[in-house]
Amino acid sequence: MIGSMTRAGFILAGGASVRMGRDMALLPHGAGTLVEHVAAAVRAVAGSVTLVGAPERYDFLGLPAIPDRQPGSGPLEGIATALERTDAEWNLIVACDLPGVTTGLFSLLFSRADASRCDCVIPRLPDGSLQPLCGVYHRGCRGPLSSALERGVRKVYDALAGLRVHPVDVQDAGDLVNLNTPAEWDDYRSRHQSDAAGPG
Repeated sequence: MIGSMTRAGFILAGGASVRMGRDMALLPHGAGTLVEHVAAAVRAVAGSVTLVGAPERYDFLGLPAIPDRQPGSGPLEGIATALERTDAEWNLIVACDLPGVTTGLFSLLFSRADASRCDCVIPRLPDGSLQPLCGVYHRGCRGPLSSALERGVRKVYDALAGLRVHPVDVQDAGDLVNLNTPAEWDDYRSRHQSDAAGPG
């Protein structure tokens, strides 16, 4: 089993990255890869980080990885896999293609989880939509989510029906920008580098 008694962190890295045309987890970011960037933030707050995806694809990164129970079945399967393997009460589960996530956001999600009687804590964007691929899930969600998969549910949002979801409002949608295509990635990198350089 994975994690401490209280917290564990997981990154979903098992997607096919069809629209990106290459493995999103291994896109260059800073001095390393995108998944290493996300992993550093996850580990800092959750105390551990494990990739959910093909171990042979990521072993050179030195990050622990576990295979999806059913590879290619989508992010809901990845979340269920993480919850099946964890020994922690609360589990931070994050998609690998969210470069804007921060330790501050992760800490907020955990603090709300500790303070509320809920099954999962999910960010809510300014437009009112939820981002379930960056959430803190109680290990008790493993049963309901696995049952949803067995019923043929594939969308994470649909699988949350019936669970006690605690939304946390996020003021900056950029913290949870999702990158799926080369154009989106190039645009993000261009803006990110410009922001880092500052006015000039």
